[in-house]
Amino acid sequence: MKLVVIGQGYVGLPVSMRAVDVGHDVVGLDLSDARVSDLQNGVSYVEDISDAEVRSALDSGRFIASKDYADAADFDVAVITVPTPLRDSLPDMRFIESAGASLAEHVRPGSTVILESTTYPGTTDELLVPILEQGSGLTAGEDFYVGYSPERIDPGRKDWTFKTTPKVISGMNEASLAKVREFYDTIIDTPVPAKGTREAELTKLMENTFRHVNIALINELAVFAHQLNVDIWDAIQAANSKPFGFMKFTPGPGVGGHCLPVDPSYLSWAVRKDLGQTFRFVELANDVNEHQPVYVVERAMKLLNEDRKALNGAKVAIVGLAYKRDSSDLRESPSEAIVKLLHEYGADLSALDSWVHDRSWPQHVRRLNSVAELKDHDLVVLLTDHSDVDYQQLADLGVRVFDTRNVVPASAAVTVL
Repeated sequence: MKLVVIGQGYVGLPVSMRAVDVGHDVVGLDLSDARVSDLQNGVSYVEDISDAEVRSALDSGRFIASKDYADAADFDVAVITVPTPLRDSLPDMRFIESAGASLAEHVRPGSTVILESTTYPGTTDELLVPILEQGSGLTAGEDFYVGYSPERIDPGRKDWTFKTTPKVISGMNEASLAKVREFYDTIIDTPVPAKGTREAELTKLMENTFRHVNIALINELAVFAHQLNVDIWDAIQAANSKPFGFMKFTPGPGVGGHCLPVDPSYLSWAVRKDLGQTFRFVELANDVNEHQPVYVVERAMKLLNEDRKALNGAKVAIVGLAYKRDSSDLRESPSEAIVKLLHEYGADLSALDSWVHDRSWPQHVRRLNSVAELKDHDLVVLLTDHSDVDYQQLADLGVRVFDTRNVVPASAAVTVL
């Protein structure tokens, strides 16, 4: 089988590598010169994929990385994993439209096209299918097949992998679903068929909206708990002892990544566009989570005030810039807003994060390489709890620490969110 995977990021590259492992011939298409060059040289920029895996895929002769859609000719299955960002609070479908138009000229009878990009219900059937039909001159569902399968990649996770995580699949009709399932049966353990593409599209938005709303709930509760002089972390631990009726969520500096800050807004936008109504839970969750970085900076400012220091000119170090533990991903990370605010207030900024690449490193922030370098700072703000940081050593430095993740051992100098 010849597989084309459009987009070689955190979603597309794992699909490509897994497909090579099971024996498919794979073309990894990406418009980024840097990504294509890295892959052609056996270098991975995704934590879940090692350099050795990329080199092995290249050596097998079953994987090529390319920018040229001509390499998609004669494909059997194409998987589209391009970004779907928000632009001015509106869904940006340009990458899907461009990928569909470029792929369409290579669609032939019997081809299968699967969209994995997160999007609003109706995108596959109402946006992608007409583009593919117009460019190929063929009829979707009859001459070729189209489906949707939301990605469930969780970078850095070891217990549930791309292969073992149950995967929702769908088709625009029964024939398409059969073709989509035929492909995913070769690379994942448990396909979960949905009624149709709209249901599969909603599934992804529902999963992330559930998390978004519950994180907002616990973030707001953490703010009030602090004002009420209640240890929110102890309360969460106690509540988590209940074997039913409670699911543990923890507060933090905000939400980040390619899902939580974006996906619920897709759902809210679709409800507003199609129904003329407001999805109040999503709007409220957005407001709470988007304000969390401001709250973190306000707390940092108050901690400095307790030491009779101004934020303007203070040496402030951030531990962890990525949006999640053991990841280099800075997309929508709350650290971006926090760094921006601290810089505007005149703080002298440094950061410790061995996972984030130099090319993604924020301006106005010096890179630190060890916990020991944190000692001469007025305040350390821990945003991401990477596993390669010695938190006991950090606690022993005696420097003022504001810990938003509750991972630094307690001491007189450590304040928890």
